[in-house]
Amino acid sequence: MTANGPRRWPPSAVFLLLANAAPLAGVLLHHWTVFAVVLLYWCENVIVGGFNVLRMLVAKPRESLAWLGKAFLIPFFCVHYGMFTFVHGVLVFALFGGTRAHSGFGLSAPVVLTALREQGLVWAVVALIVSHAFSFFHNYVAGGEYLRISLQQLMAQPYARVVVLHVAVLFGGWVILALGSPVGALIILIALKTSLDLRAHLAERRKLGGAPPSAAEPVPTAPA
Repeated sequence: MTANGPRRWPPSAVFLLLANAAPLAGVLLHHWTVFAVVLLYWCENVIVGGFNVLRMLVAKPRESLAWLGKAFLIPFFCVHYGMFTFVHGVLVFALFGGTRAHSGFGLSAPVVLTALREQGLVWAVVALIVSHAFSFFHNYVAGGEYLRISLQQLMAQPYARVVVLHVAVLFGGWVILALGSPVGALIILIALKTSLDLRAHLAERRKLGGAPPSAAEPVPTAPA
């Protein structure tokens, strides 16, 4: 990338697009319902939370004060984000699960795993895990983002993504369900989610971007 040339997408953006093509293939080739699509996107919330805990653990490893903050913030994030995701999962089952709606109120790992197997979503969940894992190792670790991000940013980041993106997904899914789940509407929902996801991903890379520590020149810091 040159100073005056167009910005190239990072490799992680390609992985993101490939992973988000999974629900498109599911709708077109395997006749996925709106419940399958929205359940997959809810599972991605869980994946995002899991990787965010890893990001918090790895962030600023040389700062002793950061480790003290992690001792409080990581458990707090797990409880708070876990409750947020649980309620979201209950809504997914209650609004879109049909005969499974009652399962949502007793939401548990066996209930979710059974639904994933019934809907044929396991391979799509694996694709999302691979995409987020690649971004974690390529951008966050190898790219040195873990040295440039604060614990406060990491605490807020997943919520910004989940609230904006999944309010649109839940509302769009409800509209599609009311329309009888036409394939065209499901494709529009997938395209909307992918577009929002890609935009947020690229914005995060621009905000935290920089050369990997091994290749970067020393950056002067402002005096305290």
